[in-house]
Amino acid sequence: MADVFDAEALAQARKRAVAGGAEKYHAANAAKGKLFARERVALLVDAGSFVEDGLFANSLAEGLPADGVITGTARIDGRQVCLMANDSTVKAGSWGARTVEKIIRIIERAYATGVPMVYLVDSAGARITDQVDLFPGRRGAGKIFHTQVRASGSIPQICALFGPSAAGGAYIPAFCDVVAMVEGNASMYLGSDRMVEMVTGERTTLEAMGGARVHCAESGVGHFLCKTEQEALEVVRSYLSYLPANYTEQPPAAESTAAATVDLAGLVPESERQAFDMRRYIKGIVDQGSFFEIQALWAKELTIGFARLEGQVIGVIGNNSMFKGGVLFVDSADKASRFVQLCDAFNVPLLFLSDVPGFMVGSAVEKQGIIRHGAKMISAISEATVPKICVVVRKAYGAGLYAMAGPGFDPDATIALPTAKIAVMGAEAAVNAVYANKIAALPEEERAAFIAQRRAEYERDIDILHLASELVIDTIVEPGDLRGELVRRFAAARGKDRTFSRRRHGVTPV
Repeated sequence: MADVFDAEALAQARKRAVAGGAEKYHAANAAKGKLFARERVALLVDAGSFVEDGLFANSLAEGLPADGVITGTARIDGRQVCLMANDSTVKAGSWGARTVEKIIRIIERAYATGVPMVYLVDSAGARITDQVDLFPGRRGAGKIFHTQVRASGSIPQICALFGPSAAGGAYIPAFCDVVAMVEGNASMYLGSDRMVEMVTGERTTLEAMGGARVHCAESGVGHFLCKTEQEALEVVRSYLSYLPANYTEQPPAAESTAAATVDLAGLVPESERQAFDMRRYIKGIVDQGSFFEIQALWAKELTIGFARLEGQVIGVIGNNSMFKGGVLFVDSADKASRFVQLCDAFNVPLLFLSDVPGFMVGSAVEKQGIIRHGAKMISAISEATVPKICVVVRKAYGAGLYAMAGPGFDPDATIALPTAKIAVMGAEAAVNAVYANKIAALPEEERAAFIAQRRAEYERDIDILHLASELVIDTIVEPGDLRGELVRRFAAARGKDRTFSRRRHGVTPV
């Protein structure tokens, strides 16, 4: 006779799995301002939409409810997603063999069904005691990263980081498109502070070495610095609202709104030496309230983010002279490269707003590989096949013109404002470069007049109307007409052929 099914035992197993770890761990998290993993899921997704997979993973083991990770499908603002959430009340959210298998399965499902993958991370990394089961095999931890890389550019992947993401686990956020980090609790590091001291002798802390502010303002691994967990979840929701479910679809349109009232002509100073905030300029072009800045604290000389133009999603890249004069550095080149690839992967047209003196020069940046990083940025822009429009707001000098999708890089239009200048370098630097010996030989009282005359000649040569007459640029528009011009030109470019090159992939100068 068959055994009678024990409904009570099943109910108890379900209750244990849903409850998470011991009460003391819940209390400890609450004291740090941390929510329970299941609360995070409930706050993020549409009510009643979450369908969990693997609830009973490791249910026969003591103290390992759901094996420390929650996985499943849900809807966010009506759109289907897959998600995982580490439960840090279960052995600090560490990974066992079933944990790893659940994570792999949900990423595979997201990829197979073509929906975004959301990672709610709060994990101390692998359980060393279980390393043989979870680390080296074909379905071990490495398979998580392999699966993420395979899905990259096919589906959006976004991470919200609420606690640690330690050792190999730090690569889950690194392989995501963007990472939102909660200040004070979130951290990423390959080795703990104790390990660092043991290996290198350096004394540090997790916060100083891999805290949220470090990664959002210094390393660039983090993209959004959030004060609360609720804010991080809102970042996830907002980010996904600009992207399609996968690479085969178009970004979701929204209701069109007028741009914010900004005096674009008055915002741009006549003197190149005077800075202005490109973020304000962007807000004066795009639909009001739609600009969603990414990596606002890192490489601030370049502003990037999503926005909407008459309801249609675009990606915006603008030089910001408020920071380092808008000069491109190693970090800002990397920032642009990644964002361009993100937009190109998910069919988001690109708007470049140029006010760039060029790339930084000097021994320090040369040793950092400025040429290599600049080449990476130019490669990304060359390879991007989405509609691209370059607007020269004030200046585009040297290789800065190339890096901002200038005429040689197949933009769908190069537009200049009346304030625009395009040249190998600025007039002052050019006159000094060409006439340095002549100037030095002149009597002191004659130098100023000679320099002024040469500068005037140089300015006439690079006059923007002259460049338009030579078809270097496609049109010159007044600032007040720029929004309408962009709307029409992006609409005209929407159906373009996106073939680039006969190959598998290029060799990126990383």
